[in-house]
Order: sequence, then structure tokens, then C-alpha cells
Amino acid sequence: MKQRTLRLAATGARIATGAAVAVACVIGVTTAVAAPWPTLRNEPATTTVVPVPGDTTLVCNGSFRALGRDSGQADLMVSAGLPRLVIDTQQDALITEPLDMPDVTGGEGAQTVTARVQERDVPLVAAAESIRLQEEDLRGFAAAPCRSAGMRHWLVGGDISTGASDIILLSNPGSVPATVDLTVYGVQRATSTTIVPPLTQIALPLASVAAGQERPVVEVVSTGSPVRATVQSSFTRTLEAVGIDLQDGLGAPQEQLTILGVRALPDGAGDDATGVVLRMLAPDSEAQAVVRVYAEGAAEATDEYTVDLSAGIPSEIALTNLAAGAYDIRIEAAEPVVAAAKQTYRAERSQDYSWMLPAPRLQGVVRFEVPRGAPGSLFLRNANPEPVTVTLEGVDATTIELDAGGTATVPVKAGAYTLEAPAAVHAAVSLLGESGAPAIAGWPLWSPPATQQPIIVHH
Repeated sequence: MKQRTLRLAATGARIATGAAVAVACVIGVTTAVAAPWPTLRNEPATTTVVPVPGDTTLVCNGSFRALGRDSGQADLMVSAGLPRLVIDTQQDALITEPLDMPDVTGGEGAQTVTARVQERDVPLVAAAESIRLQEEDLRGFAAAPCRSAGMRHWLVGGDISTGASDIILLSNPGSVPATVDLTVYGVQRATSTTIVPPLTQIALPLASVAAGQERPVVEVVSTGSPVRATVQSSFTRTLEAVGIDLQDGLGAPQEQLTILGVRALPDGAGDDATGVVLRMLAPDSEAQAVVRVYAEGAAEATDEYTVDLSAGIPSEIALTNLAAGAYDIRIEAAEPVVAAAKQTYRAERSQDYSWMLPAPRLQGVVRFEVPRGAPGSLFLRNANPEPVTVTLEGVDATTIELDAGGTATVPVKAGAYTLEAPAAVHAAVSLLGESGAPAIAGWPLWSPPATQQPIIVHH
């Protein structure tokens, strides 16, 4: 009996000891989990690499085309004149290369202008074209900058009404073919596709891709190679030529747009007596847009319009009751939109017109060229809530102080300029010839191709 008792006591002691050890283990594990564990970190070595920027290539349109001079070949295009091309660059390495123009008789002047990279700096290059025509079927003044090619454009200011002879120019500066899809927005949407060979400019009459559309807006989407898309337009009223124009493509639709330096030149007749018509399109969704019109230098809006936009259908409004002068147009929409403003200059029986496009926000250094043909002005608007100082160098040098949201107008002569803005501004060039035959043209300034961002490489 005593021996059994001893065995039971020993067994109980072992159980008690085991339980105590188990409890200690649980407490130890719990404490270990709660306590910070020692870590071994091996920070990877990194290297910051700044990519070498690419060359800058601009595309110039070349010959202004006449359409319909041969009644037996309505689509035959012939060169009506070669624009005056001016090129300026701060780079020594500059290369020009002609583009084929297979569908225009006597066509020349379409070309690329390429500034090579030197010492890892983004090459700054500017070029512009201007032309004045005084022919029976083409009369007026047109000017435009040479632009970089892109993969997507919006052509807003086309016209296929009676008397209009608008042509879409598609220029491929690349070494491979570009497949270009043209989507026409109007009462009915239509899409067509064309191929642009390498180093070639082709032209399509707008009426051939936008038949039946009263005020078409065309989306241009390229695959394979970027293209430059431009609308060359002319108008004839009752057998009298009344203006020519060159209008570039826009970038992506936006909810806020600013159009600078739109000229109101009233003639006292018609619904568009001021000569200013605004066209807008909400491509994807219906939207309400608020349009505010600001007189040159004014902080408060002169006029305000509320416009309901149907999805995919362009809309136009005439901006009436404007005194003669220059105006900024600011658009705020509930959905992304594209827009452009047509400005018309009438003098007795003569007339000219130009479409002005929205001016994007730009910052840094921008090189631009003012062509010859009409006196020029540079319009500026500060896009910041703080003042900014803008420096302009070139034919004339000046410093412009812009208050928060402020504006300025600077006369510019023909020649090359460099604009430096340390903060975001909007800027546009306007040409207006007020003596002799009417002449009007204008375009916004765009930022140069951006320097690629630094890349962090992990070893």
C-alpha cells in the first residue's frame, strides 16, 4: 500500500511538473509574440538614372491646297501657294526632311524639322508658316505653328456647309505606316479608316468623311506611328472667296478650358454680329457647360452663358453684344468637353476668319516663332492663385508681372521668342492685320516635349 502511494505521489508530481512547464511555455510563447522580434534588413542598392531626352521633331504642312478647280474632277487638289516658313532653334544640330505629297498636284513644302539632343538637354526648336492668298477661289490670310505629331487629336472647327472647302491633312513623320481612325461626331456618328505611309502627308476632303454633318467634330486616333492632324479650310460666299484658315488638333477633352485672345470685330449685322462663334462637344456624356467671357484685362466676366450639351452632338452659340476688342473665354463643364472659337474679321466686301483653340497650362521654357504677315500679340493669363513673373526673350525682351489670375497682352514682332514661366500660365499668339485686306490668325502655345522623369534602378 505504501509503495502504491509512493507511485501515485511520483505520478502526481510529474503531472504537476509537466503542467507547470506547459504553462511556462505558453507564457513564453505569448511574451515572444508580443515582444518585437529581431530583424535582419538588407537595404537594396539603388541608382537614379536620368534618361537622355529624345530629339524634337516638328511637322510643317506645306502647300495650301485648292479643291474643286477642275469641274470634271471635283476631288482634285492642286497647290494654290507655298507658305512662308520660318525656323529658329537654339540647337546647332537641325535636320529637315521632306514629306511625300502624292495627292496634290504641284505640292511642296510639307516637311519635318528635327532638333537633335545635345548634352542631354531637351532641344528647343520653333517653326511657323504663314500665307496670304488673293485668288478668285481662295482669298485671305492663314498662319500656324509647325507641331509635333501625336496619337490622338480632336479637330473641332470643320465645316461642310455650302461654300466650305475643308480638307483634313494627315502627316506621318515616322518610319512605319500609321493606321488612322476618323470618328465624326454629329447627328449621326460615323467612322472611317485610312493608312498614312511613312514620311508622307495625305489629304482627305472633310465632306468625304463627314457627309451630312452640319458642324462636325472629328476625333483622329492613330496606331503604328504618330501623325499630325490639321484642318485646312476656305470659304466662298455667293461666288466670292471670304477667308482661309489652318487649325490644329486638340488634346484630350477637359472639364475646364481657357481660350485666349479671341477677337470681336463687330460689323453690326446678323446673329454673329461680333464675328465670334463658340463650338463645343461633350463626346461621352451629356453635360451642362458654363461659358464666361472676359474683356481684355478684366477680372469680372462681361457675359455668361449656360449651355446644355447632348452626348456626342456638337453645339454652337454666337457670342453677341461684345464691343470691339480681345476676349478670353473660360468654359467649365460637368463632363469633359472640347471647344474652339471662330473669329471673323469683315471689312466692306472682304473677310477673313480663324479658329482659336483652348490654351493648355504650360510651365517652364517654351520656344515659339511669330511668322510674318500681320502684327502680332501674345496673350497671357496666370493660372495660379499667386502672382507669377514671366520672362520673354527674343526679338524683344521683357518681363511681365501677372497678378493672381491676372492677364497681360504683349505686342510681338515677327521672329523667335523664348517664354519662361516658373508657374503655370496660359498663352496664345494672335495675328491681326487691320489695314488693307483683312487678316486674322491665332493659336495657343503648347509645352515642348517633356523631359523623361528619372528612373530608380534597384540592384
